Amino acid sequence: MSVVRIAVAQGVGPMGSPDADSIREQGRRVRELMGLAADGGARLVVFTEGALSGLPDRRLMSSDPDRVAESDWSRVDWQTLAAERQQTIERAGELGLWAVVGSLHREPGFGRPFNSLYVISDGGVLVGRYDKRFLSNNESSFMYAAGDHATVFSVDGMRFGCAICIEARWPEVFIEYESLGVDCVLLASYSGGSAAESLDDRRPLAHALLTEMWIAFAVPGTAPGAMPSGVAAPDDRWLAQGRSDGTLQVVFADLDPNNRTVHAGYDSGRAWRARHVTATRSRLGRLELLGSSGPSE
Repeated sequence: MSVVRIAVAQGVGPMGSPDADSIREQGRRVRELMGLAADGGARLVVFTEGALSGLPDRRLMSSDPDRVAESDWSRVDWQTLAAERQQTIERAGELGLWAVVGSLHREPGFGRPFNSLYVISDGGVLVGRYDKRFLSNNESSFMYAAGDHATVFSVDGMRFGCAICIEARWPEVFIEYESLGVDCVLLASYSGGSAAESLDDRRPLAHALLTEMWIAFAVPGTAPGAMPSGVAAPDDRWLAQGRSDGTLQVVFADLDPNNRTVHAGYDSGRAWRARHVTATRSRLGRLELLGSSGPSE
């Protein structure tokens, strides 16, 4: 397997109301960042959650102005969003660049939209979509439909998986991707605070270390001092991180499976765990509950 250069974008994906003007501006920024990624030699670029549509604020979207209630999705300019999506797909083909772009997605037959990642090939084809499977309490109560499957695709022989935001709190998501032979998980997250205020930038490092995959962590990074995007390596370090200055930027990282610092993961940890899958299923899930004595009187 050869080295694959990826780019992680920041400077897009505000929270608010996805009206026409906002969606057009987000589309413009996404395509500008795609150009920067291609100019830097990236084969793939990943964007944050809601990068194209913006991330709807549950209060602004509420059908009841006096409280948080079921979201009124008629407030989204779906026609403009579809046009911006098509321009983004075409731009990927022009650049010869894979792009994974966060956006709202409306599917016929579903009352609620999905919080999704579009997977666009370097040939300018929308080849798939990942829908967020594990939703926050507010999302499941008032906003989105939940996805029902993992998404895996390959670029130059390297396998990528997709996850969104709060799914970083589900180790099972990353364990599943490891079992599917994924090399890098693309984690698109709306993490707008500083690193000092949140643990969100620690979780990619933890998942990378424990599963021995790279974790590409894409966040908005739209405000000075906000948590930056980056790529966590399997050897417990940031392979690359962006600047916390609120500017449009892409972060580049070369994923090299032959690098000695990560090669052990393929030869020992991951391979060893794969050989023990059957034993794991038979040995986990059983419990011997030992009694305990009360405090002596």
